[in-house]
Amino acid sequence: MIREFARHVVAIRATQGRRRIGLRKLDKHTWRAEPCDGPLTVTAEIYAWDPSVRGAHLDTGHGFFNGACVFLRVSGREADPCEVEILPPRGARYRAWRVATAMRRKRAPRHGFGLYAAAGYDELIDHPVEMGTFTLGRFTACGVPHEIAITGRHDADVARLERDLERLCETHIRFWGEPAPMDRYVFLVTALGEGYGGLEHRASTALVCSRDDLPRRGARETGEGYRTFLGLASHEYFHTWNVKRIRPAAFAAHDLATESYTELLWAFEGITSYYDDLALVRADLITEADYLELLGRSVTALARTPGRRRQTVAESSWDAWIKYYRQDENAPNAIVSYYGKGSLVALCLDLTIRRRTRGRKSLDDVMRALWARHGLTGAGVAEDGVERLAEEVTGLRLRPFFERALRSTAELPLAPLLRDVGLAFAMRPAESATDRGGKAAAKDARALAAQASLGARSTSEGAEVKLTHVLDGGAAQRAGLAPGDAVVALDGLRATPKTFARAIAQRKPGATVRPPACRRAALRECVVARAAAPDDTCVVEIDRRGGAAARRRRRAWLGKA
Repeated sequence: MIREFARHVVAIRATQGRRRIGLRKLDKHTWRAEPCDGPLTVTAEIYAWDPSVRGAHLDTGHGFFNGACVFLRVSGREADPCEVEILPPRGARYRAWRVATAMRRKRAPRHGFGLYAAAGYDELIDHPVEMGTFTLGRFTACGVPHEIAITGRHDADVARLERDLERLCETHIRFWGEPAPMDRYVFLVTALGEGYGGLEHRASTALVCSRDDLPRRGARETGEGYRTFLGLASHEYFHTWNVKRIRPAAFAAHDLATESYTELLWAFEGITSYYDDLALVRADLITEADYLELLGRSVTALARTPGRRRQTVAESSWDAWIKYYRQDENAPNAIVSYYGKGSLVALCLDLTIRRRTRGRKSLDDVMRALWARHGLTGAGVAEDGVERLAEEVTGLRLRPFFERALRSTAELPLAPLLRDVGLAFAMRPAESATDRGGKAAAKDARALAAQASLGARSTSEGAEVKLTHVLDGGAAQRAGLAPGDAVVALDGLRATPKTFARAIAQRKPGATVRPPACRRAALRECVVARAAAPDDTCVVEIDRRGGAAARRRRRAWLGKA
């Protein structure tokens, strides 16, 4: 997505010594200076109040910036070396502030303010900076020093975080092969009340998480929140190889002012999404049961996306600029995620290779071949490069697989592939609106089958129930309900988020209701014939009847052989 960071430029001026040099704005993000003889100083004042991993944020508690938000690019001079002097805020309250970044120090103490350097503009904007009184953790993975800078209030067990991230990072480094491609690495973590997100960089990552997702002192288990954080860290760290160094040819010579088009995001984000959780079980940070629950949730998310029947994963990648990153109320009906479906394509590709080569080859071998041929050389990956290399490395004819998985909307062959590694694959109706899948239902099959579905998603807006999405083919769509409608009443009683959810769960398929709904301040009544709840919730479990051979194949796949 074109983020248009220039909108945050509040003021800009140019000077040469004491002389003011005129600037003419050519378009939304380009200025041209009047001719001058000698060094030109351009000063920009930038509004910094974006707390996301892609933005810049400054207050009295900390400062963070992603370089693309704050550093002006000199046209035609992108390859020139750059120096950055980071100055401390004035005042006694800021004396304890430090700096965390993977940018190379030139004349600055460790974690201190001063002069930093980058080889060119591309490197300059690829080293985010955190400033403040962050908590600092350290560890070494395969000889590479790593740091964890945690900003925000938290009660994290930093020692455990160091141990677990060390194990995770070593798993990734050894997967790709030593030595690691960076001299040092920094995890920049912002802990909030609620939050989730990450952005990869060549020698660091910026992460936003809920403070409750960090491991608590005294806790020994790996709860769901901490599992989520480890998966996020794993995903962004895997990108150190797969995206930052192995890249689509379309991204190799990018123009930051325009979109770059590729159908390969299923490989660069999807394959990364496959290995992020797989690495956790291979590193013994989660159990096999944990991994199967996460896998079930991934399948559930895809099954609940009607857009999978309309958009291929290759199209999702190509249209990411205008669809995936600009989602609206119809997004579930129109698009599919190249992250989510891409991860399941990678799973199917891995298990297909393992089955057809009888375990002699796997997707692991393909990824390491990509690293040798593209990561180490810097050569961009052609649009069919992953497919051709997969056939070359495995000796298999995989074109039919890729045609179905990437360029059609056919369902993925998950059940037979998982059965081959001793896993049982089943779909069932959701138990409730909070059921994300991955676990066996508490209700029996008959009770689940008796449930009805509205075919819509809702949120609470004050005391009202507001429909956010109306899904294709569902009861709500057939009744004429639309996103944005507020359900006013149900069964003659005022609808509240709590009573609405309970009334939905108690209905039986085929039951008819007449909920008054408000649309653009006008009251209307709809007749809704409730449909049976769909089998859109996945559970993947060990099949005890799978046999020893299937168990050996599963353990080899999960790195437990």
